[in-house]
Amino acid sequence: MILSVLQIIIAAAIVVLIILQERSAGLSGIFGGGDSGGFYHARRGMEKAIFTSTVVLTILFIGLAVFKLLSSSA
Repeated sequence: MILSVLQIIIAAAIVVLIILQERSAGLSGIFGGGDSGGFYHARRGMEKAIFTSTVVLTILFIGLAVFKLLSSSA
């Protein structure tokens, strides 16, 4: 029960972090929607923190899902 609630909280946080990420970093930046000069730009400051947090929470979410799967089959 606790793992399910934790997964829901982490999933909601991942969604919020993805929405907060800069729009021009995606496909809109490739087609001229952003100010970046090319496909790559360095992440700095808050953008880097949001990106890193998204990656960490995603890994944690996957880890919890695998743990829940393995513990339910045993």
